Amino acid sequence: MTEDRPTSLPKILAGPIVRRANAKQVCFWLITNKAYKFSVELFSQQPQATWFDAQLDEKQLCQVQVGTYAFVNLLTLEPNVEISSGSRVSYDISLLDKDGSRSHLCELLPSLLYSGQSYPSFLIRRQIRQMLHGSCRKPHHDSNDGLVIVDQQIELGLTGKIEPPDLLMMSGDQVYTDDVAGPTLVAIKQTIDNLGLFHEELEGATINNSREIFEHKHCFYQRPKLLPDDPSTTNTYNQFFAGKRKPIFTSVNANNHLISFAEVMAMYILTWSPEMWQRVHISDATIPEAFKQKFSKEQIIIENFVVGLDKVRRALAHVRVYMIFDDHDITDDWNLTRGWEDAVYGNLFAKRIVGNALAGYWLCQGWGNDPDKLQPLFESCRGFFTENGVIHHDLLVQNLLEWEHWHYCLGTSPKLVVLDTRTQRWRSESSLSKPSGLMDWEALCELQQELIGQEAVIMVSAAPIFGVKLIETIQRIFTFFGRALTVDAENWMAHKGTASVMLNIFRNRKTPPNFVILSGDVHYSFVYDITLRFRHNSPNITQITSSGIKNEFPDRLLKWFDRLNRIMYSKYSPLNWFTQRRNMLVRHRKPNAHTLTTLSNGSGIGLLKIDQACSKVEAQQLCASGEIVTFTKKD
Repeated sequence: MTEDRPTSLPKILAGPIVRRANAKQVCFWLITNKAYKFSVELFSQQPQATWFDAQLDEKQLCQVQVGTYAFVNLLTLEPNVEISSGSRVSYDISLLDKDGSRSHLCELLPSLLYSGQSYPSFLIRRQIRQMLHGSCRKPHHDSNDGLVIVDQQIELGLTGKIEPPDLLMMSGDQVYTDDVAGPTLVAIKQTIDNLGLFHEELEGATINNSREIFEHKHCFYQRPKLLPDDPSTTNTYNQFFAGKRKPIFTSVNANNHLISFAEVMAMYILTWSPEMWQRVHISDATIPEAFKQKFSKEQIIIENFVVGLDKVRRALAHVRVYMIFDDHDITDDWNLTRGWEDAVYGNLFAKRIVGNALAGYWLCQGWGNDPDKLQPLFESCRGFFTENGVIHHDLLVQNLLEWEHWHYCLGTSPKLVVLDTRTQRWRSESSLSKPSGLMDWEALCELQQELIGQEAVIMVSAAPIFGVKLIETIQRIFTFFGRALTVDAENWMAHKGTASVMLNIFRNRKTPPNFVILSGDVHYSFVYDITLRFRHNSPNITQITSSGIKNEFPDRLLKWFDRLNRIMYSKYSPLNWFTQRRNMLVRHRKPNAHTLTTLSNGSGIGLLKIDQACSKVEAQQLCASGEIVTFTKKD
C-alpha cells in the first residue's frame, strides 16, 4: 500500500448517521479514512440559537481503527443548554487533519443536502407523533429499497407537505452477513484491499488466515467447504451451514457467508454508503463457471441497489436512527437452540465467524443506540484495536459474546423499549433441538419493571409476539420431529416458559393501558389489535409488523397461508383453544380495507402514527413500489 492512498480515498467512507439524540445528548456515527479530530456545531436556523460549537475532546470522540485507512467514529455531544422539544437541529461536522486543514461536511458530501438546505438537520421531539420502522434489508433481493422511501418522507416533511418522522427504528437484519451476493463479495474484497481492513489468523478451518479466503477455490458460492471435512466438525456444519436451507418458507443461501472481521466492516461500508462502490470494479473473472449465470443475475439487482445509496445516506443523516439485531445481522438461526449453541461455540472457526459479525454490529449499530450504557464494553474492547491490527482476537470475541446489555430504552413519550431477543435466551432443558425462548425469566422480569407505571409504551421486538397461527403451528410440528432449524421455528409462543411470562405481563394490572408492539422478521406485514378476554379493563394492544425493507415472502405461498389461516383459525374455530393465547382476543386489520386478505406483501417501510395518549394508533406500509397500504381497524 502506498502512502498517498488516503488522498485517493474519500475522507468520509460511510455516514454520518444521526444516532441517539435527545434534549441532553446528540450522537453521530461515521467511518473516516484517517484518525481525524472533529469540530461540531449544533444550531437552529429559525429562530437562531446555538446549542454546541466546539472541537471534541477525548470523552466526546470515541474512535476505533479497523484498517490502515478506516476509523469508526462515535461523536457524543452534550449541548450547552437543553434542546427544547420540537426543535429542528441543524449541524455541521468539520474534519480536522494533522496539517491543520479543515473540511466541512457539506463540502465533502454536497449530495447530503435536500433542495434549499444549507446544512443537514434532524428533529428532536420527546412526544412521538409518528415514526418509521422496518426490518430485513437484503441488498440482492429483487425488490426496491424501502430506505429510499425514508428519504422521500424526510424531504416531504422538510417542505411542510407532511408531518416529519420523529425517528427511524430498524428492528433487525439491517445487514445479511450470512447471505451475500457474489458481486457484493467481489466489492468486499476490493474494499478490504483499498482500505487495508485488518486481516486475522484463523483456527479450525482449511485456511490459516483471512488473506487466504479470496485465494481459495471455494471462496465464491462454496464457503461451507472451508470448514474441515472431519467427524469432529460434522455437527457444526449441520447446525451452522446446513440449517440455512429452508425449502418450506424460503431459500436462504449461506454459500457466501462472511467470515472475517474485515469482510463484515466492508459490508457495512457498502450497505450504507455509495462511496466505495465508486472505487470497485465488478467482474466475474474469479467466479467458477457453474455460478456465473447466478452472478450475472445478482449483479443487475446490486447495481439497482447502489443507485439508491445516495438517498439512503442522505436520509440517515436527517433523522434519529435506532437499531437492534436479529439473526441475519450475525448468522441465520443465531442461538436458536441449545444444540446450535453447543455446536457453534464449541468450534473455534464458527465461534470466530459469529464473533466477527457481533463486533461489526457493536461498532456500526449497537454502539450508537445508547453510548453511555455501552461505555463499559468500549472500555473493555478498545485495547484490542491497534494501528497494526486486532490483537487477542479470541478475547475480543469472548467479551462481545458475554455482553448482556444490548437492549435499551428511550425516554420519549410514550416510552420506547427495545428488546434483545437473541442473547438472553431461555434454553430448553428437555431437548437440544427444541427452540429456546426468545427471552429468559430474568430478562422478562427486567422488562416488566420497565413497563410498570407507564401510561403507554412502544415496545420493539424483532419477531412478532403474536404471529400467524397457522405458520406457528407448522413450526411447532417441525420442532416436534426435531427439525426446528428447517423452518426457522423462532416465535414467542414456541417456548412455554417465555410465552407464559410474556402473556402474564400483558395480563398484569400494572401493564400500561395503551401498548404498541413493533416487529419485523417475517418478510410480510400485518397488524393485530389484541385485548384480554373476560376483562372489562383490558389494555389496548396493537401489534404492527413491517417487513421487509428490501425483502419479501414468496407471494403465492403467502396467499395460501393467509387463506388457510383464515379458515383454520377463524373467530369461532375450536383450534384457537389449542393455542397459547386462547385467553386473548386477536383481531386483524385489513390492508386497504380488503375484505379477505390479512397479510400484505411488498418491500417498504412501516409508518406508525399515534395521538398524545397513544390511544389512537394508525398503521401504514409505505411500499417501495409507491403503493401505500393502510391497515384499517375494525369498528
